[in-house]
Amino acid sequence: MITVLAAIVGALAVATVAGWLLTRASGRVREIHADPGGGPDAGELALSQSGPTIVHFSAPWCGPCDRVRRVVGQVCEDMAEVAHVEIDLDANPATARRFSVLSLPTTLIFDVEGRQRYRASGVPKAADLRSALQPLLA
Repeated sequence: MITVLAAIVGALAVATVAGWLLTRASGRVREIHADPGGGPDAGELALSQSGPTIVHFSAPWCGPCDRVRRVVGQVCEDMAEVAHVEIDLDANPATARRFSVLSLPTTLIFDVEGRQRYRASGVPKAADLRSALQPLLA
């Protein structure tokens, strides 16, 4: 009986730690270090030629995607030089595969040359997006 209780408590502890680690990374904007000219072709994304572009992968059935849409809209409203492109995962699965989108919502930030510079899975904070975009505007 004690062995069973210990196994249950151990499984709960492992699940709690795993859940905490997964949610801790959700929404974090992280820098992408890619080789120049390497990676998928961003030509199909209708990126802005005059400033950075936020590309947001979503789907109609994705609840958190609405929150990302609001956050990105707020950031683009505050930073007029930043463009926003939303891509429906269901309508464009090949594009999602090309950019290794494995979960929704996923947000990518491209510089003016069309290179992917930042990536976030989950709902990013507006302040984190602004911090990532600031060096790209200089």
